[in-house]
Amino acid sequence: MVYGVRTRNIPSAGITTRDTLALTDTEIKKAKGGDKPYKMADGGNLYLLVNPSGGRLWRWAYRFEGRQKLMTFGKYPDVSLARVRERHSKQRAILADGIDPMAQKKALKTAIRDASENSCLAVSAQWVEHW
Repeated sequence: MVYGVRTRNIPSAGITTRDTLALTDTEIKKAKGGDKPYKMADGGNLYLLVNPSGGRLWRWAYRFEGRQKLMTFGKYPDVSLARVRERHSKQRAILADGIDPMAQKKALKTAIRDASENSCLAVSAQWVEHW
């Protein structure tokens, strides 16, 4: 997958070229908060949101059934550049199969929560509290 497309202008020659350049770890580390939040694109609608406080969050903007959606992958440096690209490609594959990645993630969390609430240990603990 190709990440990030940036244009380079050379006014003296009247040339505009397109380079495929992905974000680098060095660029991300150098990113500082400004007056307002700004985005650093990595490609495939994956970007790093840099907040004025200096916080950096990985986000992916996508469309499902004509609606704009936004998925968060975590904050940098807790989630590395390589890890976020891996997660992004998995979620894009799920979207290509016609499944909403956010709905799938929510269903998985609900299933895990329900399984833990209905375990023998949880039920016995509720019984002990009640009696």
